[in-house]
Amino acid sequence: MEKLLQLSFNTGQIASAIQVQQITELPQAVATMGLQMARPTLVIVGGASKMCAADFLQIQRLFMEVLAPIAENLGAYVVDGGTDAGVMRLMGEARTEIGAKFALIGVAPASKVALPNCLEPPADSTPLEPNHNYFVLVPGSNWGDESPWLAALATVLANGAPSLTILINGGEITFQDALQNVNAERLVIVLAGSGRTADILANALHGESSDQRAIELAKSGIVHYIELSSFQESFEQLAQMIKGLLSA
Repeated sequence: MEKLLQLSFNTGQIASAIQVQQITELPQAVATMGLQMARPTLVIVGGASKMCAADFLQIQRLFMEVLAPIAENLGAYVVDGGTDAGVMRLMGEARTEIGAKFALIGVAPASKVALPNCLEPPADSTPLEPNHNYFVLVPGSNWGDESPWLAALATVLANGAPSLTILINGGEITFQDALQNVNAERLVIVLAGSGRTADILANALHGESSDQRAIELAKSGIVHYIELSSFQESFEQLAQMIKGLLSA
């Protein structure tokens, strides 16, 4: 494990980052970053691609009006992929927009991200999302290599406290994220109607999918869904579910 880094973004935001090589280093990494364990932990996986403008605005509202406020009110940790794209950007922007202080921790392969003000970033790298205040950089040469680390970090942070995963939209890597969280025995709530992987999983839960990955995940018994056909009602239902589960 390498020493703690302080990252300064062009926005003026400052974040702590640490690079690890073994999953067994995660408890020490958490301690080095000054994060206390045994707190409710919310994992966000998926994406925000191929949505129509109206659906994207509703998902944006979901982060602003439900996910970020709940994390703030419960003092929960939020863990996601940490890059400046999709649901990770929405989570970061919502945190800053409402003036929240909860710890937002991004997990990403060190070789795939560009640190702020880096003069020679890795080829084809993606910037980190500047509204996160912690990053754990992990081994791997491909997107998706971070999936087991993300799930494991959430387990370390929760340390027996409640945790759950929200899955929105998403592509191929989102199947890996879902599987890793199921393997960690963490409830996965799928936002049906948000598109792509989320809808494939929701269909599997209805018994209407031929995707074997989705079928196996549905069989786990810990993948559930909320239908986003009526957004305001869905927001209220999801909010109550998250509050109840993370407050247990």
